Amino acid sequence: MLDPEINAQALVLQLKQTDPPLLLDVREKWEFDTAHIDNSLLMPMGDVPSRAHAEIDPDEPIVVICHHGARSLNVTMWLRAQGFEHVQSLAGGIDGWSRSVDPSVPRY
Repeated sequence: MLDPEINAQALVLQLKQTDPPLLLDVREKWEFDTAHIDNSLLMPMGDVPSRAHAEIDPDEPIVVICHHGARSLNVTMWLRAQGFEHVQSLAGGIDGWSRSVDPSVPRY
């Protein structure tokens, strides 16, 4: 199974592939509105149990994103327990992404 976390530089490479992972942002709407990676799906952490099976393909690669990486890692482990085998958490979250990949993404 994949490592539970992926760093921002590795995600950049995956996003350049012909079949990039789904970016699943589990922060609250106000956080997403403040800063997000384009083409991310907003699904606040509290909504994941009721929405995941209906809206996400368990066979597709998924990278879960939050502010610093704690919530996304929790969601990653929950999704794996539900049979989503190709899911990873973005280490450092959107804050790390802003610091190391795209400084145009606001930090908060």
